[in-house]
Amino acid sequence: MYLEKFKINGRKAVVTGGGRGIGLCCSEALAEAGAYVIIADRDPDIAASGLAHLQTKGYKAQSVVMDVTNTEQVNHVADALFKQHGAMDILVNCAGIARSGVNAEDVPDELWLDVNNVNYNGTFWCCRAFGKQMLEKGKGSIVNIGSMSGIIVNRPQNQSYYNASKAAVHHLTASLGAEWASRGVRVNAVAPTYIETPMIHSLELVKEAMKDWLRDTPMGRLGQPDEIASVVHFLASDASSIMTGATVVADAGFICW
Repeated sequence: MYLEKFKINGRKAVVTGGGRGIGLCCSEALAEAGAYVIIADRDPDIAASGLAHLQTKGYKAQSVVMDVTNTEQVNHVADALFKQHGAMDILVNCAGIARSGVNAEDVPDELWLDVNNVNYNGTFWCCRAFGKQMLEKGKGSIVNIGSMSGIIVNRPQNQSYYNASKAAVHHLTASLGAEWASRGVRVNAVAPTYIETPMIHSLELVKEAMKDWLRDTPMGRLGQPDEIASVVHFLASDASSIMTGATVVADAGFICW
């Protein structure tokens, strides 16, 4: 009975930013559980690479090019996938960018808009486009990737613009979860700690900040992408059928201190 709830055989899932990092692990987790996965990424090479990874393992999948900040493109992709497959069953909003190290008083408009367009606006555009399909079907599960940075204020790096974008994702999740609950569509989020991905290692401040991050983490380590994907799989599946509007914190204990 209980293991069956984790199976998502035959369901169709879109994973934005699904070609690498946390997104690719989410794509693989859903595919392993039986879903047909559509990797959506604005970089065609990353999308193709992620697709090849899934196909090498024998999973059924496809990729599409989609920039989550482009509402017309998001709507076009949603419509095209609907014509091809019908309504999506699962949406994972994993596309996001991390920017750190700029004091709030020095944040240029371009930085604020860039981070919020991807992390917050893009999440809503996708929820709106694919959520319509789910609402018409009367069933669906959306999982947004937030961050512990939407709950706490990170140190030593200053990143008010990133923190605000992720806090907005959490409240959007609660708002949509409440609004759509009676119509069969669940919306939840995951709030990860620092995750060991190529993106985090690309940040110049990491070497200097790492000792502080690990000091403030009870488990004393970074998270791994597959650990977040496991939570996403749970929220996407019927194993979490009682949950909507929730943000699940997966932070190695970070917010406890």
